[in-house]
Amino acid sequence: MLVELNNGSSPLKNMAARGRGSISYMAIVVVVVVVVVVVVVVVVVVVVVVVVVVVVVVVVVVVVVVVVVVVVVVVVVVVVVVLVLVVVVVVVVVVVVVVVVVVVVAV
Repeated sequence: MLVELNNGSSPLKNMAARGRGSISYMAIVVVVVVVVVVVVVVVVVVVVVVVVVVVVVVVVVVVVVVVVVVVVVVVVVVVVVVLVLVVVVVVVVVVVVVVVVVVVVAV
C-alpha cells in the first residue's frame, strides 16, 4: 500500500533519501548511551556510599573498643592502687599497735 508520488518514488524512499531514518537510529543510540552512563554513575555513587558507610562503622567500632579497653585498664589500675594503699595503712596500723604494746609492756 505504498503511495507513489509523481516522480515514481514512495514516501519511505524519500525519508530514507533525506536521512530521517538515520536520525531515529542516532536518537536511539543517544538514549541508550545516556541510560548506560546514568546507570554507571548511579552504581558508582552507591558503591562509594556503601564503602564510606562501612569505613565509618569500622572506625566507630575501633574507637569504641579502644575506649572500653582504656576504661578497663584505668579501673584496674585504680583498684590496684587502692588495694596497695589499704595494705600499707593496715601494715602501718599493725606496726604502731605492736610498738605501743611493746612500749607499754616494757614500762
